Amino acid sequence: MIEIKNLKFRYDGSNVNALDGVTLTLPKGKYIAILGHNGSGKSTLSKLLVGLYKPTEGEIIIDGIKMRINSLKDIRKKIGIIFQNPDNQFIGSSVEDDIAFGLENHCVPRDEIEKRVNSYAKKVGMEKFLEREPHTLSGGQKQKVAIASILALDPQIIIFDEITSMLDPKGKKEVLNLIKEIQKYQEKTLISITHDMDEAIQADHILVFAKGKLIAEGNPEAILKNKEIIKIAKIDSPFIYKLSSKIKDIKPVYDAQELIGEIWK
Repeated sequence: MIEIKNLKFRYDGSNVNALDGVTLTLPKGKYIAILGHNGSGKSTLSKLLVGLYKPTEGEIIIDGIKMRINSLKDIRKKIGIIFQNPDNQFIGSSVEDDIAFGLENHCVPRDEIEKRVNSYAKKVGMEKFLEREPHTLSGGQKQKVAIASILALDPQIIIFDEITSMLDPKGKKEVLNLIKEIQKYQEKTLISITHDMDEAIQADHILVFAKGKLIAEGNPEAILKNKEIIKIAKIDSPFIYKLSSKIKDIKPVYDAQELIGEIWK
């Protein structure tokens, strides 16, 4: 679904590449988590993928289409992004207006807009809030509206850029459950830029960045139990892995249910 070849990007005024020679391939229909400390390049990558920045060097290919000025319109139909602060994405005076905004820009017929707004508001549990002003919602509710706005456009790829970092535990749990639902029932490629290891552990595949370079990739178990990778990337290991490593006399465990069973034994 996504091919990246020798991708480099440097911000104006900097003498260091924010991304430095990144090459990778992301398959269709998978949930990919991208990890790394602040300044590692992961959020820069997300903005390059949606065409907000232009690469200094290298190629980005989305579903077989090379990213160029004249192909951006087609690419942006295939990919959507949800940012850390949902307030930055709100345009309309109500939840209904916000979900409808992108559809109106795509010249979707009015009756179809109404149908999609109601459908996706219901999917994210916000159907009772359509007339509410976005600023009156909680952080978790705002992110649900932002997700509904992207889902209504039906992109093949959705990028979640640190979307739980500003949420309280309840809002975070609700949004992560919603991502699980999207992963389970819709054939979309999901890319999560995150610091949250409990979120990353749910992914099919993990990419780890440090100093603008891709330093590791693989399944969550292989990556998040590798102490060298964790040290270089300055990330944390999930609590479940930390706890299981402290218990010497039981077999290795990889999820909460297995761990609880072994502890009770």
